Amino acid sequence: MRPGGMVLDLACGAGRHSRWLARLGFEVSAVDRDTGAFADPPEGVALLAADLEGGPWPYPGIAFDGIVATNYLHRPLLPILVGALVPGGVLVYETFARGNERFGKPSNPAFLLEPGELLEAVRGHLRVVAYEDLVVQAPRPAAVQRICAVAVG
Repeated sequence: MRPGGMVLDLACGAGRHSRWLARLGFEVSAVDRDTGAFADPPEGVALLAADLEGGPWPYPGIAFDGIVATNYLHRPLLPILVGALVPGGVLVYETFARGNERFGKPSNPAFLLEPGELLEAVRGHLRVVAYEDLVVQAPRPAAVQRICAVAVG
């Protein structure tokens, strides 16, 4: 990501990634439906409460140098995220995948990526730098997919 660039922390929760990115000097837009878990955002973090699933996209016309999303899946947002990157912008996305039901929640297929789904979401739009579809042991056993991809152009 461009040093000092604008980064979106999607479904930011308590702000772990936002805080880290702000310490690295990025200007961070952090968004979540419920911002109550993100107490006292640090300088460099603009916190926004928005319904990402039921409301309009809260950043129309804004392109980011990076987008970070973890442990969150709302499929209709995937093409929006791909289109919300500047050329050279980086998407880092990790969430639960099919197979996670054997480890606990989430177990509903609506919240689990299908095999290769993240790859398909960026195909033809972003250059994949890294992709994994695996079982992790920490912080707890889980089936996940993760991708790092760069906007071309």
